[in-house]
Amino acid sequence: MSWFSHDQPGSGGPDADLEAKARECREAMVRGQLLPRGIRDPRILEAMLTVPRHHFCRPGTPLAEAHADYPLPVGCGQTISQPYMVALMLECLELKGSERVLEIGTGSGYNAALLGRLAAQVVTVECIPELAAAARQRLAAEGCANVEVIAADGSGGWPAAAPYDGIVVTAAAPAVPPALAEQLAEGGRLAIPVGSLYLQDLIVVVRRGERFAERLVCGCRFVPLRGRHGWDGEVA
Repeated sequence: MSWFSHDQPGSGGPDADLEAKARECREAMVRGQLLPRGIRDPRILEAMLTVPRHHFCRPGTPLAEAHADYPLPVGCGQTISQPYMVALMLECLELKGSERVLEIGTGSGYNAALLGRLAAQVVTVECIPELAAAARQRLAAEGCANVEVIAADGSGGWPAAAPYDGIVVTAAAPAVPPALAEQLAEGGRLAIPVGSLYLQDLIVVVRRGERFAERLVCGCRFVPLRGRHGWDGEVA
């Protein structure tokens, strides 16, 4: 399967040229950042080639910077994560397409847009109303009809739609919030950065009945998880 065939720029006006250049940036992102680091899930690679990452960055962000190998600010002290870390966390969930997934920390909505292509139903919770409203608009514009954006404290999950086959937390907690693990379905997977305010480990938790197996994936660095079950309450 080839992910890199596309129309050539120059035949559809300025907007078409911009989108063609953005596609080239996404291809370079996948070739240069994801494949060499071992990201192999074809559905994730296809999603990251398809979802326009620059639409989820601050207006005016140059295309090259929007696809660069580092996180970018999106306002309110939050970031859009480095493309590789986004892809790695998605791989940790091992999604097949039929799952219900919870995301904690919507941010700009980029990760939710990817999840919308990888799962059947996505609930994403953002504690900053301004970011939630902006993400809701972006996701609607991208046609992500299976993604629901909720403005609330998501540090303890979203029990109303539980259980979830996958949960991904895009902010760092001092420990795994028990409330999140309890909302996993049997065999469900939780990907979460855990550690100090300055440096964390990406942890995957898998539910087996009433037992929860943890696996360390790698070191990472994320903005703090806010809310009662995050740094505000230091995990209740």
